[in-house]
Amino acid sequence: MGLPAKLRLPLRLLNLARQLLAAILLVVLGVWSIMAIYFSNLPGSWLRTLAAALFAVGIIVLFVRVRPWWLAKLFFLAAVGLVVVWFLFTPPSNDHDWQPDVATLPYADINGDQVTLHNIRNCDYRTETDYKVQSYDKTLDLTKLRSVDFYLVYWGSPLIAHTMLSFGFEGGDYVCFSIETRKEKGEEYSALKGFFRQFELTYVIADERDLVRLRTNFRGEQVYLYRLATDMATARLVFLDYLKEVNRLKDRPEWYNALTSNCTTNIRGHTKPYAKDAHFDWRILLNGKIDAMAYERKTLYQGLPFSELKAHSLINDRAKAADNDPAFSKLIREGLPGF
Repeated sequence: MGLPAKLRLPLRLLNLARQLLAAILLVVLGVWSIMAIYFSNLPGSWLRTLAAALFAVGIIVLFVRVRPWWLAKLFFLAAVGLVVVWFLFTPPSNDHDWQPDVATLPYADINGDQVTLHNIRNCDYRTETDYKVQSYDKTLDLTKLRSVDFYLVYWGSPLIAHTMLSFGFEGGDYVCFSIETRKEKGEEYSALKGFFRQFELTYVIADERDLVRLRTNFRGEQVYLYRLATDMATARLVFLDYLKEVNRLKDRPEWYNALTSNCTTNIRGHTKPYAKDAHFDWRILLNGKIDAMAYERKTLYQGLPFSELKAHSLINDRAKAADNDPAFSKLIREGLPGF
């Protein structure tokens, strides 16, 4: 006995939707696999291109020639599985010919409340690409931690930004952390490559005259600075959590990932265990809007409407006026709302 006529069309549409979703999934898996091979660590661009092209041709031949369909799909999923395994087991390394600004990794010695940071970067910039690498060590007392500040840096789309945290200590000492790709000499950042294990992860610990001034004075990026509303007991835990990762990366490298392990998702990873409101929000991924999210959660200064707070938090003119002044950190904060 057949189905009632009124049920046949909905079932056909449901079956069509299921087949369409399955086809989209197969296409996505195929494209991802081809790109994973193309952006792999095979030696020589010609070999990567050839391997990706052969994989693509193999997929086409598979679905044209192999029947029944379920067998073609099985072979396809097996091939994708091999690529996934290869991808996941490609190890990161600390042994490359690195760009000078990321060649030396920072690390920390922690002894109770006393923390000694090694290799705090403070490059002397003549231009964005012409600089002298300098660094210093500093011992800090965690009981004198006084503030946590948040930098939002726009370098392209208003939906995507670079984020940094800066910890302020009694006496005007600021330690800024920037979670970045660790690039080799001659290597350029690519958001697309960032999804395919092309860059190792690094935590730059630097003087603000380095990390902030590089972006405001030499790259011409738009930089916003906000004071975070947090208690210092929590701030100390977050600071130590950062340092645990800094020390771990010195001994065990990790991959950067543009979606899951980047400047903002890693900040969330360090703060989530201690945050009162840590639920996921789409603005964590499209992080150009993350300051609006922080304002809604009352993590930023509430004395102004958000639009006014943001307008008053742009520090480019201040940074350009301060330039390489030893009081750079103090000068860029003077008069900012919430400070």
